[in-house]
Amino acid sequence: MAAATLLSLRHASLSLGGKLLFDDLELEIPAGAAIGLVGRNGSGKSSLLKVLAGQIELDEGIRQGQQHCLVRYLEQEPELDPALTLAATVMRGLAADVEPTAAAHRATDLLAELGLDPDRLATGLSGGELRKVALARALIGEPDVLLLDEPTNHLDLPTITWLEATLAQSRAARVVISHDRSFLAGVSDRTWWLDRGRLLVNNAGCGSFEAWRDQVLAEEEKTLARLDKHLEAETHWLHRGVTARRRRNQGRMRKLGELREQRAGFLRPEGRAKLESHLAKGGGSLVIEATEVTKTLGDRLIIDRFSTRILKGDRVGVIGANGSGKTTLLNLLTGVLTPDSGEVRLGTGLAIARFEQDRGSLDPQATPWSTLCPDGGDQIEAGGRPRHVVGYLRDFLFPESQARQPIAALSGGERNRLLLARNLARPSNLLVLDEPTNDLDLETLDLLEDLLADYRGTVLLVSHDRDFLDRVATSTIVLEGNGRAVEAAGGYSDAIRQGCRIGGVDTPKPPAPAASRDRDPVKIERRREAGKTNARLARELDRLPDRIAQATGTVASLEERLGDPRLHTDEPQKARALADELERARTELAALEDRWIELEMQRETGAL
Repeated sequence: MAAATLLSLRHASLSLGGKLLFDDLELEIPAGAAIGLVGRNGSGKSSLLKVLAGQIELDEGIRQGQQHCLVRYLEQEPELDPALTLAATVMRGLAADVEPTAAAHRATDLLAELGLDPDRLATGLSGGELRKVALARALIGEPDVLLLDEPTNHLDLPTITWLEATLAQSRAARVVISHDRSFLAGVSDRTWWLDRGRLLVNNAGCGSFEAWRDQVLAEEEKTLARLDKHLEAETHWLHRGVTARRRRNQGRMRKLGELREQRAGFLRPEGRAKLESHLAKGGGSLVIEATEVTKTLGDRLIIDRFSTRILKGDRVGVIGANGSGKTTLLNLLTGVLTPDSGEVRLGTGLAIARFEQDRGSLDPQATPWSTLCPDGGDQIEAGGRPRHVVGYLRDFLFPESQARQPIAALSGGERNRLLLARNLARPSNLLVLDEPTNDLDLETLDLLEDLLADYRGTVLLVSHDRDFLDRVATSTIVLEGNGRAVEAAGGYSDAIRQGCRIGGVDTPKPPAPAASRDRDPVKIERRREAGKTNARLARELDRLPDRIAQATGTVASLEERLGDPRLHTDEPQKARALADELERARTELAALEDRWIELEMQRETGAL
C-alpha cells in the first residue's frame, strides 16, 4: 500500500525579485519519505522549503497538508528570542495539547545530548550553538514532516554524526538541503533536483545524484543537438560544473594518491632523515615547520607539544569538534599567533591568501564586476596573467548577466563563490581556507575541488565536510581534545581508519576505499590479462587525460576571447566565427570526456 501523502504542491509557481524560480510544479511528500533537495545556488531551494513550511505564499497553485500534520522547519539563518532560556526556546511553538512536563524533559534531554545548558539564555551563542538549539526546536514534538535547510552549517563532525543517527531513528518524513555530500547521502533515499524552474525526481538517494545528473544532462544535450539549437547561457554554465567534475580524471586521482603516499612517508618517524636531506637540497620546499608547539587560552590547553612539517604543494585538512581550536591552530601555523612554547618557522617568500567566510566584506550595493575590479576597467590579474572580468566570473559559474547585478541580489552561496573568486585572484602561494564549503552547492564544490587541485601553492583547510576532505586533503590534522593533535595521511576517512578520535569520541570507521578492495590478487591478474588483450584501448585511455586537458584549454581560450564585449560590437563577423569554433571545440571535448568515461568504466569492471 502506498504511503499517505502528508504535504503536496499542485500547479505551484513562484517568482522572487522578478526571477521565476519554478512554474507549474507538482510534488508530494509521503509519510516516511527521506528526500534530498539539490540544485544550484540561487535556484530556489530555500524558497521551495519556505513554501512547504507555509512561510511564503505561492504566486499560483495550491499547498495542501494532511489534517493535524505537524511540520517543523529549520531555516538557514535561525533567529532566537534572547529573553528566553534554551529550554523555553526549544519548546516554543509546540502544540497546545502537548503535555508540558514531558516536553520539558524532552527539551532538556535534547539539549544535553547537544552539550548545551537548558537554563542558559538564548543570547551570545556561537554559530554552532545557535544551529544546535534550532535543531532541537525542530526535532521536539515528534513532527510528521521535517524541513531542514543546511542543517550541518557550523556543526562539528560529532554533532553531524549525532544528527544522522537521530534522523535515522525518526519517523518523520524529511526534506533536506545540504552541501555536505556524505550527510546528504546518509539521510536520503530519493532525490529532488530543482533545475531551471523544473523539479526532477530520482527514486534513489543523493549518493547517486552525480551519475543521474550526468545522464540527464547528456540526454538533454543530445536532444538539443538533434534540434540544432544552441544551448542557452544558463544551461551552458550548468554544464561547465559537470565538465569540471569530469575533469577530476584518473590521472588527477592517481596524483592525489601519490601525494598521500608521499605525505605518509614524511609522517612516519623513519622518514624524518629523508625529509631533512630533501629540504637541504630543495631550498624553498619548506612552507611551515612547527616544533613542540603549545598554546593555552586562559586556563584551557588548546594545543600541546604539536609538531608538523608542511611542504610546498601539501593540502592539509584540519578537523575537530567546535571549540577544539581549529582556527587557533591555523593562526599558530601562519604566524598570526605566537605559541606559549615551541617554535613555528615559516618558509621564505610566503604570500598568504585567506578565506574566512566574512560576507560582511562584500559591499551589497557593489557588483561582482566592481568587486573584482575596484579601480575600474575590465581586466583582472589571475594566475599571473590578465583576464577579462566576465571570463573570470564564468570560471566561477557566474553568467554574464550577473556580472553587473548588485551583490544584494545574490544568494548566500553565490556570495561565497564571489569571495572565492576574489581571494583566489590575489597572488599567493599559501591558501588558508576556514570553512569555505558552507552554503556552496554541489557543483560549486566540484569547481572548488578542481581549483585546489590546480593550485600550485599549499593549502590549509578547516572543514567539517567529510567528502570534501576525502577528495582534497593529502593529510589531515585531527584535534582530539585536551590539547592533543594528531596528523594522519589522507582525508577524513583515512584519518578515522587510522584510529583518530574527534572530540575524544570514537567515530564509526568508513568502509575500505575501492582502491584497497581492488588489490585482490585475482582481480589484479584479471586486469593484467585483460590489459594484454586490450593494449590499444589501454594506451588510448592513458592518453585521453592529456587530450582532454588540451581540449579544455582550447575551450577556455575561446570562451575568454568571446567574453570580451567589444568583440561583439567591433567585429561581429569574427565573433560569429569564434562562436562556431567554440561549439566545435565543446563537441570535441564532450566526445573525449564520454570516451574517457566509457573506457574508464571498462577498466573498473575489469573489461580493459
